[in-house]
Amino acid sequence: MTPSLPIIEVAIPLYLDRTFHYLVPESLQGSAETGHRALVPFGNRKLTGYILGPVATSDVATLKPIISILDSEPLWTPRELEFYRWVASYYQHPLGEVLRTALPAGINIQTRKGTGGETETLAGGKTALREKYYLPLAGATTSRQPGAKALAVLAVIQEQGDISAPELRSRFGACIPQLKRLTELGLVRELEREVYRDPFKKQLVNRDTPRPLHGHQKQALDSIAATLDRQEFAPYLLYGVTGSGKTEVYLQAISHARAAGMNALVLVPEIALTPQLTGRFQARFGGGIAILHSGLSDGERYDEWRRIRRGLAHIVIGARSAIFAPLDSIGIIIVDEEHESSFKQSDGLRYNARDLALVRGRLEHAAVVLGSATPAVTTLYAARQERLQLLELPERVQGRPMPLVQLVEMKKGGDAISPPLAAALAATLEEHRQSIVFLNRRGYATFLVCSDCGKPLTCPNCSVTLTYHRQRGESLCHYCDYAVPAPGTCPSCNGTTLSELGIGTEKLEQQLKELQPTARLLRMDSDTTSGKGSHGRLLSKMNDGSADILIGTQMIAKGHDFPEVTLVGVVNAEASLGMPDFRAAERTYQLLSQVIGRAGRGTIPGRVILQAVDTEQYAIKAAAHHDAEGFYRQELEFRQEAGYPPFSHLAAYAISGLSEQGVTAQAEATARLLMQLKGELKVRVEILGPAPAPIYRLRNRFRRQILLKAPSRNDLHRLLSLWRSRAKVDANVRIAVDIDPVDLM
Repeated sequence: MTPSLPIIEVAIPLYLDRTFHYLVPESLQGSAETGHRALVPFGNRKLTGYILGPVATSDVATLKPIISILDSEPLWTPRELEFYRWVASYYQHPLGEVLRTALPAGINIQTRKGTGGETETLAGGKTALREKYYLPLAGATTSRQPGAKALAVLAVIQEQGDISAPELRSRFGACIPQLKRLTELGLVRELEREVYRDPFKKQLVNRDTPRPLHGHQKQALDSIAATLDRQEFAPYLLYGVTGSGKTEVYLQAISHARAAGMNALVLVPEIALTPQLTGRFQARFGGGIAILHSGLSDGERYDEWRRIRRGLAHIVIGARSAIFAPLDSIGIIIVDEEHESSFKQSDGLRYNARDLALVRGRLEHAAVVLGSATPAVTTLYAARQERLQLLELPERVQGRPMPLVQLVEMKKGGDAISPPLAAALAATLEEHRQSIVFLNRRGYATFLVCSDCGKPLTCPNCSVTLTYHRQRGESLCHYCDYAVPAPGTCPSCNGTTLSELGIGTEKLEQQLKELQPTARLLRMDSDTTSGKGSHGRLLSKMNDGSADILIGTQMIAKGHDFPEVTLVGVVNAEASLGMPDFRAAERTYQLLSQVIGRAGRGTIPGRVILQAVDTEQYAIKAAAHHDAEGFYRQELEFRQEAGYPPFSHLAAYAISGLSEQGVTAQAEATARLLMQLKGELKVRVEILGPAPAPIYRLRNRFRRQILLKAPSRNDLHRLLSLWRSRAKVDANVRIAVDIDPVDLM
């Protein structure tokens, strides 16, 4: 009689709503543990699966055995798995896909049958990096003498006592023959060690010490420290004006956690903010810091992940994906610039790292600090409803004044730089101070228009105009990267006279060069920061004073601290107001307030020239007058009247496909089913649509959307869950369900 084999539950990283059961052969029973990856048969393929644990009963006759175990130690803890299961449930996303998102990219193995029947590997597992090291052998002597270069290499090895081959090559150039000779003579020993790729590139920073706190900072720190002492979950909103010293509160709160043996997780919204922040953290804490963001190579991310998993890093700093960092003993989670929409993942698992910080903090019994000078409307409302503890920093450090803002009314189609801004730039340059000029549009011209037929150049794949980039000599789609030589000819009438309309950062840079020919200019946008490390190199030029004017998009608007910047100019302040999104005014207010806050952070008071066509628009006016209370009051009135968050909960169906007819039919069928299920469940959910998405065609796919609004989150999730179990989706159409959507474009 064949003995019964252990059965395990396995999650597969595919878009499947279920997990699978597999047999464990006797040869693998000692190593098939929860948290390990297994290579499993799946159809005619072999895939990496994640072992969730043993299963008591199953139909053994239909089960296949696993092929091999890929790990020697678990990839997650039971508490982390609880977190992953919560994420899968809340965002109604397959657990296998959640695990794939949480783990480092490139570690999974996938195979399929090739044309000749042989197995071919599609993706291999990322492996550890190993390097050769050389050690001197104590007391070793030889009658045979090595050559002069070999003796020099030996002297360095004896002096260091332990040195890697790459370091020896950096000193001596090609030295493999000499190392081989020394090894043969028994003077040195070669060994291999696992090494970590260093994302900091051995950057040297000067250590600093905690700074004195002003009254409000100390009150905030005392509240957080008391929570850390109790080791319990407590959510905070640290609401501090720009320049009020939020980062110093973060640093001292983390010091308190570390002194108690607890670790810290710090989330930042963008890669651009990481170099400056990690510099501050390295200066304060030295080692033990790991960083996680998409700017790292797969190898660097894998090594940082392993350092964290092995307890070699106690402070993790990163963008949204760092919420999944395998960090134990978390005492504090900080979300800097919590209002930023970049904390929301826009495809695949559409999670919001800012919201998940609160969930993970609850599971870890940690303090969670959401920090911002311009909190999201929903966050501030939650604090006023006492669902978050409000910690306020209403003044800048050392009593420095907020910058003086001058509103300048502009005419449509007029010059980009007003006389007041031009004069202020000249004066700042003469004073040997720095300026920032902000325009939230990259490229040279917003688009090109044909002078003959009046039609703009548009993308053939997307419902958008092409942006003209003069330096590249192309008109480019910022959504699908379609490009044509520019200025070119009109595709509608073959006209050759194309006029430039609008302005981007590239054209603004040219105008500033003409206006201030002696100024040292820097431009920071997606075009100038595509190279690895480019953010840090540009920011260092501002920090060391080798640039006079920084021109850029929203990536320069927040988080940066340049003490010598005394002037900020804002071009086209209302650029983001035209977006067909109920959050347009909120985003405009936040962006303007943040960029205004870059001025006057040092000892010299700051000045801002804010240019707008409509200077009376309430978001623009509130930002210019530092009137946060007035803005939030007016915005909440609008939200309550229209039934938008925080007075409702949202979900969005994004329906797309290559066939316009197929997308329309699927969207209408989806809406009909939702209406039917709403009646069955008797839930209070408003169903809006289907309607064309604001960008109706994107990357050749037609797009429609359905928006769901409900006063109760439970009602909304019940309807979504029932729809998943009943829906029939055309194989040629994609439907993505976005819980708590941030981008409705």
